[in-house]
Amino acid sequence: MPDIDTFLAFYVAVLAIQLSPGPDMMLVIGRGVGQGRRTALLNAIGITLLAGAIQISLLILGVASLLQTSPLAFDILRWAGAAYLVWLGAKLICRADRHGGGAGAAAQSISTAAALREGTINNLTNPKALVFLFAFLPQFVNPESSWPVAVQLLVLGTVTKLSNFVILSSVAVGAGTLGAGSLAVRC
Repeated sequence: MPDIDTFLAFYVAVLAIQLSPGPDMMLVIGRGVGQGRRTALLNAIGITLLAGAIQISLLILGVASLLQTSPLAFDILRWAGAAYLVWLGAKLICRADRHGGGAGAAAQSISTAAALREGTINNLTNPKALVFLFAFLPQFVNPESSWPVAVQLLVLGTVTKLSNFVILSSVAVGAGTLGAGSLAVRC
């Protein structure tokens, strides 16, 4: 494992990345304001815990090496993420049009499975998350440590995802509260 100074430097970098807005945070804010805390929290779970389980497993298995050595593979993943966000936005607009475009149309909740799936897919195709986990995080692994590299990747990846869960859950609650307040004002 990294020494305490290296770990603190790692965690400061983690916080800087996680607190800067990106596709994951935008999804949580949009769902919180438009569909409430429940949907936003489920998105946050998908983004952090479900996608994290997949990403950390892939990181340990060496997929990071593939994405680092193949710019084409990374570009395909990046464009798939952008297309997914466009598709989600178009779906939301179409749903609002079908329901007359009023506040009630945007406030319709989606199923638990759909919210978890949206969050998971959003994060699995998020270039910011991928670059951090697959390119930046491995730089903090110490191959000469008494801890196996796989264990170090697991610990650092878990710290990253749990930290992001706390941040995005807070954003979800805040956005859901804001959304509930703005719906009450409109009614």
